[in-house]
Amino acid sequence: MNIFEKIIGDLEEKKEWKALEERAKALPSEYRNAYNASQKYMWNSGGVSDWKDIKRIFGGILDLFEEGAPQGKKVTELTGNDVAAFCDELMKDNNTWMDKYRTKLNDTINRG
Repeated sequence: MNIFEKIIGDLEEKKEWKALEERAKALPSEYRNAYNASQKYMWNSGGVSDWKDIKRIFGGILDLFEEGAPQGKKVTELTGNDVAAFCDELMKDNNTWMDKYRTKLNDTINRG
């Protein structure tokens, strides 16, 4: 990938990220707060590190919340009472930051 492709890709990702955040801002406060708290949990746990996973997971949560809000459902009716477990399930197949660091360390040592 040359520098121009990298810049264009980064700009496209930034645009898509802003679109996700605008969707979140449009949610009713209960849903917006749950989205933001879930997002913070996932960032802090290191469970989302790749743009494709980020877009898929956060976009999926927004889809779910956008569908549930007009029906008057509570957030926990959609996620279950253990929202952390809901988030963990969404992240279970992702490569985490820790996975990437482990791979990098092992590759560095094994080359040595």
